[in-house]
Amino acid sequence: MFVLVVGAGRVGASVARDALAQGHTVSVLDRDAMSHEQLDQGLETSWEEAGGQFTVGAALESSALIAAGIEQANVFVAATNGDNTNLVVAQIAEQRFGVSKVIARVLDPARAEWYGARGGIQTICGTSRAIELVEKSIADSVGGA
Repeated sequence: MFVLVVGAGRVGASVARDALAQGHTVSVLDRDAMSHEQLDQGLETSWEEAGGQFTVGAALESSALIAAGIEQANVFVAATNGDNTNLVVAQIAEQRFGVSKVIARVLDPARAEWYGARGGIQTICGTSRAIELVEKSIADSVGGA
């Protein structure tokens, strides 16, 4: 399976390394050439020597997406630090390039719910998950007190 990850921060790099370790073909696109260092962390070799691909470019530019391999992607993960970028590029991946599985990291719970309800794009919201865990912890403390 070909996995394209946009954003090589902590989330994107971790997802990319895991997908590569599972034997998938993995390409990462990031606008910052220095973000490549995130991909090398924990590997015995460099990202490229391990079989990964890295492209420097802006996620919202079709030419960068094409250079990173979006036309071959089975899975697309938008994991930049910006909700707007993630949601727009996820829609581009789904609608323009026909990627079958599109996942967008979204920090705003309301946006994640709205876009997730529309179908097509799976949204992952760490903020919602953190709220759930804190609320559960509080409830457990109150219940056990």
